[in-house]
Amino acid sequence: MSVPVKKMHLNLFVLNTGHHEASWRHPETMPKSVTDIHYYTRLAQMAEQAKLDSLFIADALVLTPAIQHKIGGGLEPLTMLSALAMGTERIGLIGTVSTTYTEPYNAARMFASLDHISGGRAGWNSVTSVGDVTAINFGRERHPEHSDRYEQAKEFLEVVKGLWSGWEADALVADKQSGTFADYSKIHPLRYKGNYFSVHGPLNVARSPQVFPVLVQAGSSDAGKELAAETAELVFTAQDTLEHAKAFYADLKGRMAKYGRHADELKILPGFSPIIGATESEAREKEAMLAELITPDFGLIRLSNSLEIDLHRYPLEGPVPLEDLPSIEQVKGQKARFEMLVDMVKAEQLTIRQLIHRTATARGHYTMVGTPEQVADVMEQWVKDGAADGFNVMPPYFPGGLEDFVGGVVPELQRRGLFRTEYSGRTLREHFGLKHPDAQPVVTTT
Repeated sequence: MSVPVKKMHLNLFVLNTGHHEASWRHPETMPKSVTDIHYYTRLAQMAEQAKLDSLFIADALVLTPAIQHKIGGGLEPLTMLSALAMGTERIGLIGTVSTTYTEPYNAARMFASLDHISGGRAGWNSVTSVGDVTAINFGRERHPEHSDRYEQAKEFLEVVKGLWSGWEADALVADKQSGTFADYSKIHPLRYKGNYFSVHGPLNVARSPQVFPVLVQAGSSDAGKELAAETAELVFTAQDTLEHAKAFYADLKGRMAKYGRHADELKILPGFSPIIGATESEAREKEAMLAELITPDFGLIRLSNSLEIDLHRYPLEGPVPLEDLPSIEQVKGQKARFEMLVDMVKAEQLTIRQLIHRTATARGHYTMVGTPEQVADVMEQWVKDGAADGFNVMPPYFPGGLEDFVGGVVPELQRRGLFRTEYSGRTLREHFGLKHPDAQPVVTTT
């Protein structure tokens, strides 16, 4: 008796001109189109035609001097996804909203609205944000400590789930004869009081098609994994090797049982950035072209932010100054990304310039260069070996890198029976095989 082939899930990570940090300088990209919604609509439609599960828009709440060398900032995700909902029919729409610099009521309302607008295709990537440079944009002197951010995020999730659950399924009556639009006895205030938030409710948007958007997280620190094991349904993660990905997968899935959750209730999608050519030689030529466009000054800014040390003070051809880096306990930003870079330097004995080039394609996410068949081989191995449920696809440049993936790799995956040829559902939960929330209102008597 043959074992059924496990089909993988594919999300498109949409990032301005592409994930290679020099993509905006590529002759085929259109850097001035990054605020043009028609440009993003074309990318979304291309992904939908290939039957991808979803697309994802990241976000940052700060503009840094790195804008001199690379595209920064961009359209606000929820506004953008609402527009993309009108240009697509089936593909899921995932956007980032911070739990540190947003009010839960606003976030609950925005995602309920997007879920209605898209017909049940919304997903929320919750992040805790990074850096004091973000804090000062919100009237704060310091970014909260790592543990505090995750405690606040946990409480934030409790609030938004309570607000989304506040409308019972049949609360909206719209009975013209009786003059009853909604049965208010079936719309419940939350009356939440916690350490970080106090929210009365109820939400002023009716229950949406999915009730909850698909809950996505990207934290890979220990606190991030613990929160994901308890609450997330989809995890984006940066893993630079198969062995690291397998260890992360087993660790995170292994934490779920203590929260009464089955491993299938959470899908793990490592970032994956392939440079694809009809031949391996052609793919290498594409890689070399992008490498020639790298600006070391931007790489120094990027790595200085991630490693929380000013690398401009050190020679480019010299070693990464591991002895001068902060300890992991002192890191205020992305601890998992910091550890991944340090491990990479130790394993490969990289100079600063080499580390810039090593991570320029996708900031430390897994990258490879090859033909569609070679790319499909790697993707198949990761899924079969228990390293992934699918991939967060990060084309090095748009639209060409996406065209190479959907035109070459996706048909190869379909030929092998590893990916769908048609959508079988309409909601994002259906695409990922996630259950519909059994959302019971929090009924209070005070």
